[in-house]
Amino acid sequence: MKMRVGFGFDVHQLKEGLDFWLGGIVVPHSKGGLGHSDADVLIHTICDALLGAANMGDIGKHFPDTDVEYKGIDSKILLKKVVKLISDKGYSINNIDSTICLQKPKIGSYIPEMQKVLASCMNIDIEDISIKATTTEKLSFIGREEGVSAYATVLIQKN
Repeated sequence: MKMRVGFGFDVHQLKEGLDFWLGGIVVPHSKGGLGHSDADVLIHTICDALLGAANMGDIGKHFPDTDVEYKGIDSKILLKKVVKLISDKGYSINNIDSTICLQKPKIGSYIPEMQKVLASCMNIDIEDISIKATTTEKLSFIGREEGVSAYATVLIQKN
C-alpha cells in the first residue's frame, strides 16, 4: 500500500463586515476573510495539502482566482472537487491534522461543527479530522487581527 503525505498553508486578510467562513461554517465575528472565493482559509489549506500529497499542484492551479467561475464560490464545493480529483488518481484520505492561527475570535466551540461539515464533504470519519487553534500572542498581522492563517498535514493512500 502506497502512502503519501501532503502539507498545506494559506492566509487571508481579515476585513470588517465580511462573513467569516472557517472550516465550512460561518463563525460569528465582526471581520471575515477577503478572497476571490469565500476565503475559507482552513478548507483552502486542506485542499492544498491533499493536492500536494497526490502531486497534483495547488488550489490555484485547479481553481485560479482569475476565473470568474470561482468568484465567491463556497469552498466546500472546491474541497469536494479536490477529493474527486485525488480519488480519480486512485487515492483516499487517511487523516488530516490542521491548525488555525488567529487572535480572535476563540473558535474551540466551533471545531466539532467544522469537523462534521468537513467529514461530510470528504466522505471520511470525523475522527480522521484534527482541527486545532492557536494565537500568535498578539504578534504579527495575525496578532493585530489583520489576517488568519492555517496549516494542514494530510496522509493519503493509493487504493
